[in-house]
Amino acid sequence: MPNDWETHLDRWTSAGVIDAAMAGRIRHWEAGQARPGGLRWPILLALAFGALTLGAGVLLFVSAHWDELDAGARMTLVLLMVAVFHAAGAAVATRFQSLAVALHTVGTVALGAGIALAGQIFHLSEHWPAAVLLWAVGAIIGWILLRHWTQAALVAILIPYWLAGEWWVRMSENRIDYTAPVAAGICALSFTYLTARRASSDGPLRKALAWLGGIALLPAAAVATVNWTQSGPPLELQIVAWSIAGLLPLALAVVLRGRAAVWNGVAIAWALLLPVASGGLYDHVLTYVWCAAGSIGLAWWGVRESRSERINLGMAGFAITLLFFYFSSVMDKLGRSASLIVLGLLFLGGGWFLERTRRRLISQMRTEVL
Repeated sequence: MPNDWETHLDRWTSAGVIDAAMAGRIRHWEAGQARPGGLRWPILLALAFGALTLGAGVLLFVSAHWDELDAGARMTLVLLMVAVFHAAGAAVATRFQSLAVALHTVGTVALGAGIALAGQIFHLSEHWPAAVLLWAVGAIIGWILLRHWTQAALVAILIPYWLAGEWWVRMSENRIDYTAPVAAGICALSFTYLTARRASSDGPLRKALAWLGGIALLPAAAVATVNWTQSGPPLELQIVAWSIAGLLPLALAVVLRGRAAVWNGVAIAWALLLPVASGGLYDHVLTYVWCAAGSIGLAWWGVRESRSERINLGMAGFAITLLFFYFSSVMDKLGRSASLIVLGLLFLGGGWFLERTRRRLISQMRTEVL
């Protein structure tokens, strides 16, 4: 498959923007750059895996010997656990930047464990969202000082986690089961993260946000369809919660996408209305209609902005919606043999049709790009 730059180069040559000689020199230069970057992904994979296993090993070692240490030794160990990784990252920054990024990331991850352990050492009052907030502040400081995309990705995870934690604690203290704003807000934020990536030349932070959004979108939408009750907290608290759930993803979308964030506004509105459409009942007919409409809209959005991951997620969401509708509303009305036959036909025929549609949409997207 040709690279993206080759597609653009052919377009520019056909339009007369550059001549054939210039195009040949560009291809010659790109061919000389291809070999050094060919093995970059194994190195990055090794660094990521090494950072995870190193952090897990250190935490396991600490937990195994925690009871044997006094308070002073525990606090010293907590501080060293954070400082050593950041110091090691600074030491190798000029020689191996990728390794420095991995070590600094482990250091910031260790900060979260250090905050939790420090609270245990000094028997501080238990309000775990405050610990998450301190962890997020540490990641923000790391991002400002280091400008590493991994620090920003941690911030993108920790800030929503802190906000959700504050709401959960507030509701649990008042014995209220009302987490619909959290589920809908995470779904809306997943749209923002997913659409952060717009071109193949995007930096690693936008790619990381797109991965986060793609992983969280479908589970968050599924939770938002059932995690809703009629009784809730006072109206003023509900207004604050729903405002944060809608305005925070929208503001971030404006920062990431500019004027194109208008489509994010539509997606965020869909996410916020999802609990209302379901009424807290996953087998509500309007729930399936709303989810199917959202899946189709996401696939269309992918075609419009030439992003295949949105098309794939849209098709996956549509297929999951059909399966849930069949199991909840159709299967129990048929006999066992008939239900199995219909289920098999649904998998075979539906799978074929959805895959054919997905390929047609991706082909249409590539045609529009050309």
